[in-house]
Amino acid sequence: MGKSYKPITSMKEVPEQLRKLRRQYLRYQQAEIIYSISHKKLLELASDAGAIYRIDGTVLINKDIFDIYLERFHEPATGKDREEMMDER
Repeated sequence: MGKSYKPITSMKEVPEQLRKLRRQYLRYQQAEIIYSISHKKLLELASDAGAIYRIDGTVLINKDIFDIYLERFHEPATGKDREEMMDER
């Protein structure tokens, strides 16, 4: 049997990963992964939001402020997809 299985993640690793996701302040690299935004666009948006903190050469983004700012770009559902699906039936 040549099958290899991925080892089961220990129960201690799961809370650690969740803690990283719940951080209030994120470094750019972490924010790029969480928000799936390029570095340049993230810099622009975080600066516009006023969510940037610079401490001794370390740049942090306040996740709470950034999330509130991102909600400005939320577009409400138009309902067109639902109507089109009903018409196709």
